[in-house]
Amino acid sequence: MCTQEGFQAQRSQLVGLLVSGSLEGFEGVLDWLLSWEVLSWEDYESLSLLGQPLSHLARRLLDTVWNKGAWGCEQLMAAVQEAQADSQPLELCGLWDPHSPCPARELQSHRPAIVRRLYSHVEGVLDLTQERGFISQYECDGIRLPIFTSSQRARRLLDLATVKANGLAAFLLQHVQELPVPSALPFKDAACKKYMSKLKATVSAQSRFLSTYDGSENLCLEDIYTENVLEVRTNISMAGPSQQSPATLGLEELFSPRGCLNEDADTVLMVGEAGSGKSTLLQQLHFLWAAGRDFQEFLFVFPFSCRQLQCVAKPLSVRTLLFEHCCWPDVGQQDIFQFLLDHPDRVLLTFDGFDEFRFRFTDGERHCSPTDPTSVQNLLFNLLQGNLLKNARKVLTSRPDAVTALLRKYVCRELNLKGFSEEGIELYMRKHHREPGVADRLVCLLKATSALHGLCHLPVFSWIVSKCHQELLLQGGGSFKTTTDMYLLILQHFLLHAAPPDTDRRGLGPSLLRGRLPTLLHLGHLALWGLGTCCYVFSAKQLQAAQVDTDDISLGFLVRAKSVVLGSSAPLEFLHITFQCFFAAFYLVLSSDLPPTTLRHLFSCCRSGSSPLARLLPALCVQHSERKEDSVAAWLQKAEPHNLQITAAFLAGLLSREHRGLLTECQVSKKALLRRHACARWCLARSLRKHFHSIPPAVRGEAKSMHALPGFLWLIRSLYEMQEEQLAQEAVRGLEVEHLKLTFCGVGPAECAALAFALQHLRRPVALQLDHNSVGDIGVEQLLPCLSVCKALYLRDNNISDRGICKLIEHGLHCEQLQKLALFNNKLTDGCARSVAELLACKQNFLALRLGNNRITAAGAEVLAQGLRDNVSLQFLGFWGNRVGDKGAQALAEALSNHRSLKWLSLVGNDIGSLGAQALALMLERNVVLEELCLEENHLHDEGVCFLAEGLKRNSSLKVLK
Repeated sequence: MCTQEGFQAQRSQLVGLLVSGSLEGFEGVLDWLLSWEVLSWEDYESLSLLGQPLSHLARRLLDTVWNKGAWGCEQLMAAVQEAQADSQPLELCGLWDPHSPCPARELQSHRPAIVRRLYSHVEGVLDLTQERGFISQYECDGIRLPIFTSSQRARRLLDLATVKANGLAAFLLQHVQELPVPSALPFKDAACKKYMSKLKATVSAQSRFLSTYDGSENLCLEDIYTENVLEVRTNISMAGPSQQSPATLGLEELFSPRGCLNEDADTVLMVGEAGSGKSTLLQQLHFLWAAGRDFQEFLFVFPFSCRQLQCVAKPLSVRTLLFEHCCWPDVGQQDIFQFLLDHPDRVLLTFDGFDEFRFRFTDGERHCSPTDPTSVQNLLFNLLQGNLLKNARKVLTSRPDAVTALLRKYVCRELNLKGFSEEGIELYMRKHHREPGVADRLVCLLKATSALHGLCHLPVFSWIVSKCHQELLLQGGGSFKTTTDMYLLILQHFLLHAAPPDTDRRGLGPSLLRGRLPTLLHLGHLALWGLGTCCYVFSAKQLQAAQVDTDDISLGFLVRAKSVVLGSSAPLEFLHITFQCFFAAFYLVLSSDLPPTTLRHLFSCCRSGSSPLARLLPALCVQHSERKEDSVAAWLQKAEPHNLQITAAFLAGLLSREHRGLLTECQVSKKALLRRHACARWCLARSLRKHFHSIPPAVRGEAKSMHALPGFLWLIRSLYEMQEEQLAQEAVRGLEVEHLKLTFCGVGPAECAALAFALQHLRRPVALQLDHNSVGDIGVEQLLPCLSVCKALYLRDNNISDRGICKLIEHGLHCEQLQKLALFNNKLTDGCARSVAELLACKQNFLALRLGNNRITAAGAEVLAQGLRDNVSLQFLGFWGNRVGDKGAQALAEALSNHRSLKWLSLVGNDIGSLGAQALALMLERNVVLEELCLEENHLHDEGVCFLAEGLKRNSSLKVLK
């Protein structure tokens, strides 16, 4: 017997029992109580409210049952046992009267059995009830919301039958009786199948709609998802001149064997800059799996967010991680877990945002037991190493700075997410704006504004442009050059959206900003505290401590984090990590109680020390001193460097002359702003000088060169955000190198704009090497201002087409210093041949042209030959890996027969046969300066080699023939 007093004494245990499973398990308990008439229909409706935390519903249920006396308490205990057992044989579940005069009451009395019978047939029954007019399309769509599992959809259909008086209840009572009873599976298989169904429903609910950065739109991911450029990472040690461009993959090829680095590893690493679309790509993967369209080799997919995992304080086992932090099995937990252990090859785990995981990767602590708990970081690290769930696939996303050589040891393949191509940007705009003419106007605006177009290769900027399209089309895009410009634009958009209708909507005026300044400072304080503590999701208690109230939240920059457990209350997070950095910078600029010297902690190029306490930014300009742990200086010293870099760039932009006036008019002291500007300016210049002074002296007999350290690019970006020509001149005054190397540095169009802004002020010419980046045609256009100081430009493997090269050459014809171009591994075709020929004919000091591994055919070679005939300076011509064939070889050979400067010629892999070899042999008879000729990977055969041998008899200059 269960007394009310005993029931009340066990209340906390009962709450724990009811919330330990899932919302579906809780609803199973309600089914039994409703069928036994312990709960009235009104009671049931109050306990079935969507969006309520499960713990609140559980406590409300206990209150309701306790008020019904000891009998009600006993029935609740019995209902919990029934729901947990869930073992009633299916063939005994149909004992209801299909012709009952009270069909709604009969449905309620046998509700648990009817839900189980409907489980496997609910989609067909929904179609049938809609077809016969019992429910509307709207009601059907409401039941089919992706947040509901099959059981939950069955319950909502029964709920509808209870309140509708159109014969639906009688129809269901009879039709469900006629549904086939599925053959009984072994309990283990039945439990696994039910869990798979629930997991797919859970993942579908999380992934079906695109989580837009402001959380204000319900956009179906399927309708607007746009492919990013996804490349297999190039092995730097194999990056020789004849290597092909990295393979470009579609999402469906994520687990293909191409580019395997370690056959024993299970982890696919996906690397991309902040805002490059890593999370959205993973969301698309989850959606395709849950919808049954792809990745069906996996029976179970478990998605995790690293920023949420790091908040887990208690020790975890693999079982706890999968079941309590992703999806709880309602029955057969042990059998399901054993199945996962026995078949790890059918399991996929995804971990998004490793750069936001505050623990650095280590393999020092081995943990191999799937049932024993350990710390969350040790659990994750051992999963990635394969010590746990070996052979289960794992996908890990991260920004580049968080990926160490140690982590790469345990990666089977690494992929680079490069953002949108130009075609991708246009497709994105057209998918978001289907209104006639809007997308066309936006695309035209972007193409006419190269700085804005360059930013949009990162999806986060494409979203800002799409979101603020009305403002952009009204104001034009020419005034938006920097990242700060774009984030102030989206700030204006949100402030206007929340402002009264009579607000002046012509821009981000002082009154608009001043009216919400307290909100912006609250958000900024929260953002900075989060960066300093590596916290990116915020509980209600943390929001309260930062004085962030509902009015601040309503502005739209804080959105609910995706909760992996249905029915639980989700914490809040900023729209994107870049927004958190933007608000932190805003706070540093506008907070009245911060000394300017605080800003000095932002500008430093590298970490110092290897311990967790010493690994973050040393103050270049500040003596070490004791600080309170909660001070801003301490937060800045503890923040992750890659987040500080973004914050520093925003701070420089906010302190620029263009935006300083706006901030001054917001009742911010002009004198204080000028002091902060002076401090930031001085620190930025000093950091750059310190960076340049660290360049080692040149090796004797060689040019002095510099391979940029990781900090160099973000310092240049900060310089660009400040938009001060004089500061740029002062900054690069100390850069005295002849060769500046920025290979594999993630240089995109935005970085090209920043580089050009600074490098155009160099006092002596430099060779600029940008191989293996994402420059593209837009980036080439951004580099044009600094082309006059480039004596050589290396753009290997940068996804550049004819359009970009034609613009480059058009500008380069007027650059006296430019003598070398390396353009191999791009997308050049015959369309650029005329511009290249003009370059050769007009620039008589031009020394080297490398066009290898492009798509140039005989037609292009014939046009190039015309330029070669008029050239008297070229020494190196690289043409390997094209398709010039015999006809193209003949044209080139004829043009080079009397050339008086060419020393090196490569025609490797060009489909050249004996006719081409014959033409080259005749060229050798006449040419008296060529020293090296490379002809590997062609089709010369014996006849062609004999021709070459005859040519060599009359040649005295050639030293190397390959």
